[in-house]
Amino acid sequence: MNRGERKMKAAVILNPNAGNKKLVNEIDFICDRLNTAFETVTLYKTEQPGDGADLVRKLEGKADVIIGAGGDGTIYELINALAPLKQRPVFAILPGGTCNDFSRAIGMNQNPLKAVEQIIEKQTEAVDVGKHGEDYFLNFWGIGLVADVSENILEENKEKFGKLSYYMSVGRTLNQAEPFHLKMTSEKASYEGEAVMVLIGNGPFLGGTRAMLGNSSFQDGLLDVFVIKEMGIEPVMAWLQTSPDEEQLNPDSNLMHFRAKEVHIETTPEKTVDCDGEKETTTPSTITVLHNHINMIVGNR
Repeated sequence: MNRGERKMKAAVILNPNAGNKKLVNEIDFICDRLNTAFETVTLYKTEQPGDGADLVRKLEGKADVIIGAGGDGTIYELINALAPLKQRPVFAILPGGTCNDFSRAIGMNQNPLKAVEQIIEKQTEAVDVGKHGEDYFLNFWGIGLVADVSENILEENKEKFGKLSYYMSVGRTLNQAEPFHLKMTSEKASYEGEAVMVLIGNGPFLGGTRAMLGNSSFQDGLLDVFVIKEMGIEPVMAWLQTSPDEEQLNPDSNLMHFRAKEVHIETTPEKTVDCDGEKETTTPSTITVLHNHINMIVGNR
């Protein structure tokens, strides 16, 4: 960490309801371990949505490191408060949810008791952040099939099967995908016509696996853009088997894949936008990447 040898002030923001609530039983030990590496460690527990974002804003200039303890929804909320700050603290993740996608991307151990040891090492790297409108994301922006899959995850399956619940929802959703009219422009490629999905990735994990976003890099200043034009086994399999560096720009193909710094999306009808599993906006959208925008503590990648 490029802050000399001085100990720093850390704030832990815990969502006690994340995942199976395992972090609640481990947080005292985790804070004890953090106290060996930081000058002060202050624990905050959220009670309702928005609490974490309020805490991040109040901690600007007061905490050197903010540690988000929770699942993807918790991390999304914290990043949306942290990214606009002028004095952005270092950010770290203690995974405590179902998929923990971006924590996987940065190499964090999925066992929180092991992840805290990685945080103590204070190895930091700058990461890209996606932005659309006034909202930010670390992992992905999506409409159509990808948003429908997320919407159709049964809560009881999520609790019982964990990240497998994502693929159970994929199976239920494939035959229900409804086409929409898409107008997409970017500095790399454009398309106007029917589509069933647009997925724009900053990180490589979706649903706890790399299968759907390949090797999307969160440090290259580019977004990976995937478009499936028609539903069917062939385009879905082509999507899942896309080589990390292979771009698909053939106008006759049912799959498009390219990398861009900015993408503008219009749809008819309006489509619900899924950002890192959260649905708060609709199209039209302009999606951009903020290169090396946040410093994060990373694990082994």
